[in-house]
Amino acid sequence: MTTDSDAPVLIFDGDCPYCSVAALALRRLDGVVAVPWAADPVGPFLDAQFGSRPFAMVLVDPTERLVYAGRSAAEELADRAGTPGIVGGLVRDNYDRIADVVGTLSGRGRDPDDVHDVYPLTDEASDRVDDLRPAASEPPGALS
Repeated sequence: MTTDSDAPVLIFDGDCPYCSVAALALRRLDGVVAVPWAADPVGPFLDAQFGSRPFAMVLVDPTERLVYAGRSAAEELADRAGTPGIVGGLVRDNYDRIADVVGTLSGRGRDPDDVHDVYPLTDEASDRVDDLRPAASEPPGALS
């Protein structure tokens, strides 16, 4: 598990098997720490950042002091993975469709919230980023 306090943190739908596999793959990307949305410290972090707890993919970059949510998070992750710019654009433009298909296939009972921008990391949320790290998902032994 990454303990670097500057590493980006990805908050993802841990109940979705497809999202979990993608999150595990992304852990190898710039030391991204992947934390399931239902983990205890996620709610207080989201409250501090958004004033609510949106159900969305969220990428927190403490070095940039930015928070990417929804489509913006998906596009940023595609860009960081080194995929061609067109892939990031396709992910962004088709985020809702992809989320709907993945939700249907995984049996998820809720749709992602409509939160899709890049936000400055609030001071209160910044103070909670390190609380997220211990809740990071561990890859199965075969994937580590």
